[in-house]
Amino acid sequence: MTLKNIKHTSAAWIARSLAAFALAAFTLVGGTAHAADKFDFSPEQQGRLRTGKDAEAVNAIPPNFKFVKEGVLTVAVAPFAPPISTYATDAKTVVGFEADYALLIADALGLKLDLQPIAWADWPLGLSSGKYDAVISNVGVTEQRKEKFDFSSYRLGLHGFYVKADSPIKSIKEPKDIAGLKLTTGAGTNQERILLEWNRQNAAAGLKPATIQYYDDDVTRTLAVVTRRVDANFNPNAPQAYEAAKNGQIRLVGTVNAGWPLKSDVAIATRKGSGLAVALTTATNNLIRNGSYAKTLARWSLAEEALPRSETNPPGLPKFAP
Repeated sequence: MTLKNIKHTSAAWIARSLAAFALAAFTLVGGTAHAADKFDFSPEQQGRLRTGKDAEAVNAIPPNFKFVKEGVLTVAVAPFAPPISTYATDAKTVVGFEADYALLIADALGLKLDLQPIAWADWPLGLSSGKYDAVISNVGVTEQRKEKFDFSSYRLGLHGFYVKADSPIKSIKEPKDIAGLKLTTGAGTNQERILLEWNRQNAAAGLKPATIQYYDDDVTRTLAVVTRRVDANFNPNAPQAYEAAKNGQIRLVGTVNAGWPLKSDVAIATRKGSGLAVALTTATNNLIRNGSYAKTLARWSLAEEALPRSETNPPGLPKFAP
């Protein structure tokens, strides 16, 4: 039987922990300060990589394809969190991995980039109506979405187990590794579904289930790890990778594909049947081969999410019965 314990945090504990966590972010760890400037959020983005025109990718663009603006790749992005996409210090320029990757794709196609910040909910209609050539905004591939859009994969969709930096836990990769641990995750999420299934498998194997605690946001989940209220936080990898690199308070001990036991890649979305997806897949694979892709992921501490190769319309999460 699945154990599902909901712990309610007190206002006093949250207030104390927030103060301690804020102070800890500026303390010395191991004799050296964790640099607050590890990530560049300036609008200038001096460290951003560029690449040359990719003749193979350009030749893969259908002759009849019409870009929204001639000579320009118009890409929609929904800035939501570093290091994937966020606003720069000028509060208007979009920066992060997806902005860098979109620029590399535009370079490869021999086009200028017009990166348009949007609300997440607006991308399907905007793409279908021809407002953008593509959407690069942490869109996961699903079989349902593939009915309306084409996809070119560019990042693994990963959930990560993060523990306190000095935790004795070395690795969490499979169900038996969570037996008896205290974990936090988001209620009603795909990652919760994974943990509950792992608990079910552990119970069937005679292992002690994990205790799952629920907190309202990423800040309090990270606080729960740092203050040892839980052993690990199991949630989307990218925001936690950013926090780990920024402050050094937590570290990664394992990843699980967001579509477990299947896979769920993150992909560029384009209009169904437009033909542009093949060119984008070609460009991505050549960026993987020339090293620009890996360097750009590393720039935003997302090396764990590298794909070995891009695919056009890869298998996505299946439709689940209501």
